[in-house]
Amino acid sequence: MRLTRNKPRTGRLRGRRIAALVTGLSVVLAAAITIPLTMGTASAAAYPGPGIVTGDIVDVHDPEITKTPAGGYLLVHTGRGLSIKTSSDRTAWRNAGSVFPNGTPWADTYTRGSQDLWAPDITYVNGQYYLYYSASYFGENRSAIFLATSPTGASGSWTHRGLVVESRTTDNYNAIDPNLVIDGSRWYLAFGSFWSGIKMIDLNPGTGLRSGTALRSIAGRNGGAIEAPTLFKRGSYWYQYVSFDRCCAGAASTYRVMVGRSTSVTGPYVDRNGVPMTAGGGTEILAGHGSIHGPGHQAVLADNDADVLFYHYYTDSGRPQLGINLMRYDSAGWPVVY
Repeated sequence: MRLTRNKPRTGRLRGRRIAALVTGLSVVLAAAITIPLTMGTASAAAYPGPGIVTGDIVDVHDPEITKTPAGGYLLVHTGRGLSIKTSSDRTAWRNAGSVFPNGTPWADTYTRGSQDLWAPDITYVNGQYYLYYSASYFGENRSAIFLATSPTGASGSWTHRGLVVESRTTDNYNAIDPNLVIDGSRWYLAFGSFWSGIKMIDLNPGTGLRSGTALRSIAGRNGGAIEAPTLFKRGSYWYQYVSFDRCCAGAASTYRVMVGRSTSVTGPYVDRNGVPMTAGGGTEILAGHGSIHGPGHQAVLADNDADVLFYHYYTDSGRPQLGINLMRYDSAGWPVVY
């Protein structure tokens, strides 16, 4: 996520940068009340409020989630060294330190020495936690995505595994917002923001690093505001969730969650009306309403009770906060947030 400008830009305003924008504002601790979903034509009035969450849920940006082998939840989000939160029940959350408490000197070239890292993606697979994350600086597409792994997911337990993909100022894409996608024995990484849109590369399952040079385009808005891909398999379809429009503007944010689908993980993805996502298509499933501003940078988790949508949103005070809702699927197989 990032501030909208009149030209493509890569930087995000997150973690401590966000806090700096809202210094002096009171911390919002009250959890949002769930609003019943009105069936029918999608509109802001029809969207539900976030489900009840408690604990350390304020100043959460770009939440990414995985389940632990013991059945708990491990959440990582944008922040200094990447912030970690845990929960045993998906409702009460507590801080659990940071991924890199001692800094990430290998990322300094991209962050200009800042300790803020963006938009992590975490998956538990092969007995390890795999964490992909972004290093960049606001307003630039000199960006990189790195990989770290850990046997426990605990603060300070992570091993730097190297650079996965980078973008330079001469590239027409932006290497941020990673999402690991596993389809049988094939591993992919989706990523991207603005510029020419969302990309996909092949990964080596043995290392988690890039394999080959192929670069696929799987969504775009002709340079417009699109970012934060999340690819998720349900039934015979792969669903691609993305965020449209403006992030990081406090209560003025217009972020919203869009989706398309494909029978192949590599696409083509189309929305409910058949418009390709590479041509700006996307079906809206969640947008700002009432005191919920700019919901986006979503993650989807298949849990025991339902598929679950995680995201951040801004309260009226301008503070970002964790949002969680369940999802069901309508008669045509499209996701509905409730």
